[in-house]
Amino acid sequence: MIDTLLQSIVGSLRAASPLEHLALLAGLGYALLAVRRDHRAWVFGALSSGLLAWLAAGAALPLQAMLQSLYVVMAVYGFVRWSRESANSGALTVRRWPVRAHALSVLVIMLLTLLVAPTLGRLTGAAWPYLDTLVTGLSLLATWLTARAVLENWLYWFVVNLLSMFLYGSQGLVFVSLLYVAYFVIAIAGWRSWRRALR
Repeated sequence: MIDTLLQSIVGSLRAASPLEHLALLAGLGYALLAVRRDHRAWVFGALSSGLLAWLAAGAALPLQAMLQSLYVVMAVYGFVRWSRESANSGALTVRRWPVRAHALSVLVIMLLTLLVAPTLGRLTGAAWPYLDTLVTGLSLLATWLTARAVLENWLYWFVVNLLSMFLYGSQGLVFVSLLYVAYFVIAIAGWRSWRRALR
């Protein structure tokens, strides 16, 4: 079984396009620099997201394509905010978000998923309309929390990365799915690092 899995991974790596390779490298650069609270993370994030938007559009994941495009915009916001705060105080300050704000945000995302997903499925032929919508909502929230240097962003990334592994893997983008495996591992390091910084 492990042999089969390794052969599948190696086959996917060989079959992956140069765009997938570049998206993977840029995405890893983003995640690793984000753990260190380095504003340059957002430059790599914008590059990775732009490439992933192109790949998702070609894989019948329209909301993922839109999400990745929004990430590019969020990357500009994150870069400016992190650069400004680091210049003013010498380091990015990690914050917490109230439990009530988390609960309300998740509730809104769940309701929007139930409202938007059926229409998305009918209009676009999306492969996984409910999952695509849910991941989009959670990802936007996680990205905004990251840009605001809120510790709990990493908890949302745990969920988003797990769901994205399945979403992209089921559409044949195994290489992109592996990127989310790496993101998941990096999110663990990010949670630990940011929690130490908060203390």
